[in-house]
Amino acid sequence: MDRRNRHIVVMSIAVGTAAAASFGVYRAVTRTAVREVEAPRSFVVVATKSLPLGVRLSASDVRLAAWPADSRVPGSFSDVEAVVNRALLASVVENEPLVEAKVASAEAGAGLSPAIPPGMRAMAVKVNEVIGVAGFLDPGTRVDLLVTIRGREESRSRTVVSNLQVLGAGTRSQQESARDENTAPPSAAVVTLLVTPEDAERIALAQTEGQIVLVLRNPLDSQPTQTLGVRTASLFAAPVEPVAPVATSPRPRRPPAPVAAVAPAPEPTPAPKPYLVEAIRAAKRSEEEVVR
Repeated sequence: MDRRNRHIVVMSIAVGTAAAASFGVYRAVTRTAVREVEAPRSFVVVATKSLPLGVRLSASDVRLAAWPADSRVPGSFSDVEAVVNRALLASVVENEPLVEAKVASAEAGAGLSPAIPPGMRAMAVKVNEVIGVAGFLDPGTRVDLLVTIRGREESRSRTVVSNLQVLGAGTRSQQESARDENTAPPSAAVVTLLVTPEDAERIALAQTEGQIVLVLRNPLDSQPTQTLGVRTASLFAAPVEPVAPVATSPRPRRPPAPVAAVAPAPEPTPAPKPYLVEAIRAAKRSEEEVVR
C-alpha cells in the first residue's frame, strides 16, 4: 500500500470515530431526564383588555394570572369577586395587575365621581373639534384654558386657568365605544376638567362672557402660565423697528488759525538803590539817604 492510500485510510477511520462519538454523546444528552423546578407562585387579578377611567368592572374584564410569589404587586387582588362591580379610578392596559389605588370602593359606585379627589371638582366644558385640540385631549393630559371676550371697541384674550387635568373627553358612551379596538371613538363635544371650586367659577364666567379655547401643554411642565393677555390694538399694531444709524462721512478738519506771536512784556527797570551818607553831628552818628 502506497503512502497516498495509507493517508486516505487513516483519515476515514478518524472521521468515522469522531462521528460515532458525537452521535453517542447526542443520544446520551437527549435521553437525560430534564428536571423542572417549580418556582413558588401566586395569582393576581389582571385586566383582560385596556379599560378607560370610570368603567364598572365585570367578570369578563378581569382574570387571574400567575405571578411570582417573591415579586407580588403591593395592593393587588387575588380574587376576581373582589373587583367585580367596582369602578376604575384610572385607565389600565391589557394584562396590568389591578391595585387598590386604581379601583374605587364598592360603595363609591361607578363613573367619574370616584376619581375626583377631595376638595376638587369635575367640570364639563363644551368644545368643538378645533377647541378640543383636534382630538388629542385624552384623559390624563394637561391643558390651559383661554377666553376671548369681544367688546364694542376692542376684544381681549387671556389665559384664565392653567395646568388643568383632563378627566374625560366625550360622554360615557364614547368612552365605552373606545374600549372596542375596531371602533374609533367619535369627536368629543364635551371635555371634563379637574378644577378647584375657584377655577370652576372663573371657567363658568368665561363660558358665559366669551369663547373659550383649550391649549394642550406638556405634562412635565407644571409652571403656571402668567401672561398679561392681548388686546386688538396691540395685535394689529405695527411693530416698532429700530432705527438704523445713518453712516456719515467724516468732516475734514480745518487747520488751526495761526496765532500771532506776542512779544514778551519788557521787564520793569529796577529802582536805583539809594545812596547812603554817614553824617556825624557832635557825638551823634547817623545815615542819610541821598537821591541821585
